[in-house]
Parts: sequence; C-alpha cells; structure tokens
Amino acid sequence: MLMNRKKYINTLKYGASYLVVSSFLAFGGYAQDSDEAEIELETITVTAQFREQRLQDVPAVVKAFTAQEIEDAGIRGTQDFIALTPNLTFDDSFTYLNSFVVIRGVTQINNADSPIAIVVDGVPQNNQKQLKMPLFDVQQIEVLKGPQGSLYGRNAIGGAINIVTKQPTNEYEGFVRGSYGNGDALRLEAGVGGPIAEDKVLFRLSGSYFETDGLIENTFLNDEVDFVNHDYSIRGKLAVNLSDSVTLDLRASFNDFEAGSSFDTIVNSLANPGFRSGNDSNTVFAPDSNLAGITTGEIFELSSKLDVEFDFATLTYILGYTELEEDYRADLDFSNSANDTFGLGFGLGQGQDLDVSLFSHELRLVSPDDQAIRWIAGAYYLDTDRSLLTRGFADFDGSFDQFDTGFVILERNEDNNNQAWALFGQVEVDLSEKFTLQLGARYDEDERNQVIPGIAGSNRGQTFDSFQPKVTLSYDVSEDALAYLTYSTGFRSGGFNAPGVVLETFADEELSNFEAGFKTEFLDGKGSLNIAGFLSQSDNFQFFFVDVSTLSQIISNLDEVDIVGFDADISIRATDELSLYAGIGYTDSDIKNVGNAALENFLTSSGVNTGLVVGNRSPRTTDWTINLGGQFFQPVSEGINMVLRADYEYQGSKYWQIDNMDVRDPIHLMAVRGSLEGEGWALSMWVKNLFDEGYYADFNPSEYAGAPFDLGFQARPRTYGIDLSYKF
Repeated sequence: MLMNRKKYINTLKYGASYLVVSSFLAFGGYAQDSDEAEIELETITVTAQFREQRLQDVPAVVKAFTAQEIEDAGIRGTQDFIALTPNLTFDDSFTYLNSFVVIRGVTQINNADSPIAIVVDGVPQNNQKQLKMPLFDVQQIEVLKGPQGSLYGRNAIGGAINIVTKQPTNEYEGFVRGSYGNGDALRLEAGVGGPIAEDKVLFRLSGSYFETDGLIENTFLNDEVDFVNHDYSIRGKLAVNLSDSVTLDLRASFNDFEAGSSFDTIVNSLANPGFRSGNDSNTVFAPDSNLAGITTGEIFELSSKLDVEFDFATLTYILGYTELEEDYRADLDFSNSANDTFGLGFGLGQGQDLDVSLFSHELRLVSPDDQAIRWIAGAYYLDTDRSLLTRGFADFDGSFDQFDTGFVILERNEDNNNQAWALFGQVEVDLSEKFTLQLGARYDEDERNQVIPGIAGSNRGQTFDSFQPKVTLSYDVSEDALAYLTYSTGFRSGGFNAPGVVLETFADEELSNFEAGFKTEFLDGKGSLNIAGFLSQSDNFQFFFVDVSTLSQIISNLDEVDIVGFDADISIRATDELSLYAGIGYTDSDIKNVGNAALENFLTSSGVNTGLVVGNRSPRTTDWTINLGGQFFQPVSEGINMVLRADYEYQGSKYWQIDNMDVRDPIHLMAVRGSLEGEGWALSMWVKNLFDEGYYADFNPSEYAGAPFDLGFQARPRTYGIDLSYKF
C-alpha cells in the first residue's frame, strides 16, 4: 500500500544530499569572500500582522517574495510561488479556476471555504475560485503558515496569503513584457503609472493576456485539452492624498477567460495494482473522451481603502465587491462514443453554471509602532450570494448544447447566501527588553441559508460561530535571533452540500495549533535560518469527494485529525554573485476518529472499510516537501549582466483519500532560468518541469467517485519559453 521502506529511505537521502551540497557550496562561497562585509541578504519588510515589520522580527512562519524575487524566479501565477514554499502544495483540477491547495495537511475543497485566507491589496478573496490567478505587476507576496484566525478570521485555518500589487508613485514609470513558449503559449503584460496631480492624485494601470494551444493531448480527438483560448486581465489603481493624514486608494479589475476543463482520464487501478500501491503511480494515461471540456467566465472587482492617521492610531476602512462567474461543460463518462462505459447505449455529459457575488467591509484601528504596548482592534462583515446549477445530460451528438436543449438525466440547482461578521483584536506588550507577549482573539459568526429555486418550502439555514484566541510569547535571544512559542486557532465554517445528495450537510472545522519557532541571522547578515515545529488538532476535519453516479460533489467531516510537522528555511548570500536557499517541510497527519455515522454508512455501501481508516493520513497530505535553489549573477560586459537560476522542488508521497489505498509516488520538479539584463531590459530563457515528470495533479479513487473506475487529472508536462521585458 505504501512505498517500501528502502525506497522511502533512499528518497529522504536524495533530498538530504541536495541540502548538504547546497549548504557546502554556500559556506564554501562565503569562505572565499569573507572580507566583503558589504555582502548581506536583502532586508524584507512585511505587513502580515497589519503593521510594517522586518520579516525576521515576526514571531511566525512567513515566506516572503519581493518584487525582485518575483521577477528573478519568473513568478506569473499562484502555482509558481507555491512551488517555492515548503509544506504548501497546489494541484490543478476540474475547471480552469479550480485547484486544491494543501497547507500543513489542511486541504482546500470544492464548493466551500479555503483553508487559507487570500488577501489582495487588503481585500479578502472569499471564494475558492479566487486563489488561482495571474500575477502581474506585483510588489510582494507573503505566505503565513499556521492558523491566523485572530486577525484574518474564518478560512485562515491553515494560514494566509497576502498579495500586494504595485502602488502608484510620483514617478512616471512602466513596463512591457512578452513571453512565448511551447504549445504556442503567448503571454503579454504591461503597466504604466505616475502622478495625475503630483503628491495628490496618482494612478497605475496594468494588464496581462495569455493564450496557449495546450500540451496535454486527447488521443481520441487528436487535439490538446489544456488549451487557453484567452485569459486577459486589466487592473486600475488610483491613490488620492486628501490631506497629510488622509489617503484614499481605489482599485478596479476585470478578468475574462475561456479555457479547457475536466480532462480527467479513466485509470483502472484495480487492474493495475502497481499504480494503486504507489509503485507505478506516476504512470500517466492520456485522456481519450469524445468531448473536450471548456470553461468560460469572468471576474469583476471593485475596492476602496481609506486610511486616516490620528495621534493614537491609524483608522483603516476597506470596502470590497466581487462578481465571479464560471461555467463549464465536459464529458461525464470520460470515454469516447465507441466505449459505452456505463452500458446505457449513449454517452454522458456534464456542466455547471456558477455565479458568486461578494460584498465585504472591514474597519480597524492600529496603534503606532513606537510604544511599549501596541494594539489592533477591528470589525468585519461579509455578504455572499452564490448560485450553482449542475446538470448531467445524455450525450447523443457530442455537443454541449445538450446541456440546455438535450435530455437531462440529473439536475441540482441551489441558491446560497451567507452573512458573516466578526470582531477582533490583538495587543502586544513588551514585558522587558527581551520578552514580548502577544494576545489576540476573534469572534466569527456565519449564517448560511440555502434554497432550491422555484421549490416552495425548500429553505434551510444554519449558523456557525467560533471564538479564536491566540497567544504568542517571543524572546530576543540576541540582536539577530528570535525564539517564540505560539498557541493559535482557526475556524472554517460548515454548510450545505447540494440539495438531495446522500450527505446534505457538513460541520464547521476548528483547528488548534501549538508551535515553537526560532529565527536567526548569521554570517554578519549574509545568512538566515528560520525553523518551527508544530502540533495541531483538527476537530471535524473537512474533506471532499465526488459521487459521479448521483452527480454529487460532497463535503464531509472526520471527527478528529492530529497533525505534526516542521518548517525550515535557510538563505545565504554566499558572495556578491551567488545566493542559495533551501527549505524543508514535513507534515504527518493522523486520522484519530471518523466519528460520523452518516459518512461511515455511505462509505461502507461504497465498499470502503471504515475500520481501516483510523490511523491513516488525511486526504491529499504530502509528507515531505523540499525546495532547493540558487541564483548566480555575473557581469558579462559593460552594462550587461547574466543571471542564472535553478529551483528544485521535491514532493513526497501523496495520499489521495482517507483509506490511503492510492498513493502517488514522490515527484521531482526542476525549473531553470537564464537571463541577460541591461539598462531597463531583460531577455530570459526558461524551462519548468525540466525532466518532463509525468504525474497526476488530482486523483479520485473509484470508491470515492461513485463510478466503476478511478479518475486522474494530468499535470502539465515540461514547458519552456523565452521572455523579453523593458522598463521605462
């Protein structure tokens, strides 16, 4: 069922060898240039706790990507920075916007709240579909690990991601960037900004466009299914200085896309036991259905941020509004017309129409930084309307028009509304020159209602609430070292599955986390080491599976899951020319109790022995994640520099479902990038997944899919291309 012990040990040795070699090179490089005192790591300032702090002074695990690193690493989308972050994985799945992110064993699930609070320019992105996004004209990305409920509230059960786009300035500036890659992939980005009225009114306008023919071939249709016909975004920002103490930031953005969808492949692991055991789990089977799925949609966002500085605090009010639409059409039997999988004499198709609107308010007061007692107080309100129409239809002619005009075999229609509010606060007290105590708390209440359109008396509602405390004690070991202990909590609201499914409701999830961490700088500022160990307990752990036979996407709960692990990051500026980094994450989850009679009955009827679930790892957990990389900078002529960069990502065994019967082998992903840079311009060549590793990004075993087969969603193969950019 699992990898054999020898293979597991060899895998660990493989990752450890990379770490040892990197560390050796780093210290070797330092020894050669020990007299160069000016060499040191970049000082990074973050706003993870709603105030500006030096990264190394924040008593939490925070991974930050500056504008320069975003450019150097070629980060263009969510998956790119997640691939550089230990204990955080990202899996494409299903529709174009759909994905599964897992942080420290806590998993994102379809049709429900994310385990990570996503914040863009101060505005929470409260829908699962808002995680996967193009990243252009971005100033900084901050990833906080561990529950952040006291400040970020519901959905921050596993952590938070804070994305800050570039702000307007008093200097006229801009950029253009073009990229072309295999699969006829074309990406264009541009931005411009400056003053409308100097010091008073500033603007920034930027946008991106992406298209590709795709790289994953459907062998029946002889065409690629991961195509993107278009994905374009435009964003405008306006900063208005109303007075010396009052500023107003306005932001609007629009995203429109049309791309492939739901190109899952039938994987009969029962007939291929090597696949199920993990020994052959990276063997990829090509899609061969007669319907090439398609996703269409758009996202429109408006936000405003008002800051008023008083002597005692800064008042901030943030208003956010989002309209999100995503529709998809795809095969449901995942086969071609010559292969009648279900023995019906005809094929099956599927589709969904999703519409979401979100309206949020946040008001907070943040005290000045330069005092012994620092505090934050705030309130939050969110109103969400979500409608979802799901249909399965008989496929007689291979067209998606049958979703509206054909023979509908199953339909689920639902309108959902939730109104959530919260009060939160945090206080930091300097107990001495060395010790600081941080106390935080938040109360969240979430009222959820669901109705079947046109069906009288179908209303149902439920309210979920949670009190989320946080306590952190930090100690300045020295000027360059910080130790801390934290108890933190997180909350993810419960809710309703689609009307009429076998498991109609799911409970709210609460997670308690104990953490000990140590952060230090060494080699006179040339190196940093951050390490933290954590022990978490999740009550009513939420997980997701698909029941194809009833066209149901189901969320349910495991009564108790324990999670232990650690994070470690090391960065070294070895010389003026060479920078190295290494990151290791380990997560071990343990299902202590199923404790859900309705779930146990359903799984038993599907052939799952629930008695064998206790003691297993939770779904989608990856045990080891290792990131290693380096960047080399070398002048090649006057005004022209060469930059070489390599990034290695190791993902250990991945456990797809609660029975742990299907395990993906470890994967090794390498990205390389080489650039020539001049005054304002850069030319780069890059490769991702250099060794063309084949694997599934998503996998649904038959026992949890309600079908006589497993479903695998193929990850993208090797991609490569060339970038040209110019700044002015």
